[in-house]
Amino acid sequence: MSPAEARLKEVPSDMTEAEWQQRVNLAACYRLVALYGWDDLVDTHISARVPGPDHHFLINPYGLMFDEITASSLVKVDLHGNQLSESEYSINPAGFTIHSAIHEVREDAICVLHLHTLDGTAVSSSAEGLLPLNQTAQLVTHDLAYHDYEGIALDHDERPRLQKDLGDHNHMLLRNHGTLTVGRSVASAFERMYHLERACSMQVRTRALGTPVYPVDDIAIDKNTELLANRDRAELRATNLVWPPLLRKLDRELPGYRS
Repeated sequence: MSPAEARLKEVPSDMTEAEWQQRVNLAACYRLVALYGWDDLVDTHISARVPGPDHHFLINPYGLMFDEITASSLVKVDLHGNQLSESEYSINPAGFTIHSAIHEVREDAICVLHLHTLDGTAVSSSAEGLLPLNQTAQLVTHDLAYHDYEGIALDHDERPRLQKDLGDHNHMLLRNHGTLTVGRSVASAFERMYHLERACSMQVRTRALGTPVYPVDDIAIDKNTELLANRDRAELRATNLVWPPLLRKLDRELPGYRS
């Protein structure tokens, strides 16, 4: 049996191979968020668009911990919130508001990742936001948007404002709330979140020192901004260089997501 035939054998009869592969990657992302300690009980959410002409997307079953999520347990919904796959669980209504808003207008936002980490929320609650204090932060700040807090995201009227604030950016600080990234793949959304979360942690630690920050020359910041502007290169790095070893790490330390 060829590798392609082996993959097809695993695909449930009621979905395409492309959807199943997206489910595997998204379930892996949930497990990786748990492995890195970024989860928040059953709250926060990650979505991925199902390949094809419809704006259907996959999201977590509301009531499972992130380290329990598998490819088959993910729930498929449309932009109206209708569940298109059978599940004993519903979906997080605030999660639907945020993710449907972005999937509706950003064809390139295949994956949307939202967290409530300690340091990410701390920086999102700081008036200064995220500053280009170091190299890691500069991977993010050239492509960072902000959205003001409007309460728990249950009001669908908030969606146009969220869409406008995100624009064509791939990183966002949800003020007084948390962090968000998008990507043309699950891999790139995850790598962006990794950098965003590390940048927030670095800023929290730098500020905790209570000493003056050593300045970064504007020329260096501009140089990095120009270097990082190529999104195609960033996508290739995430999918070809970063994601495969992350999956190997997950297979060693928290397997089971492929089922």
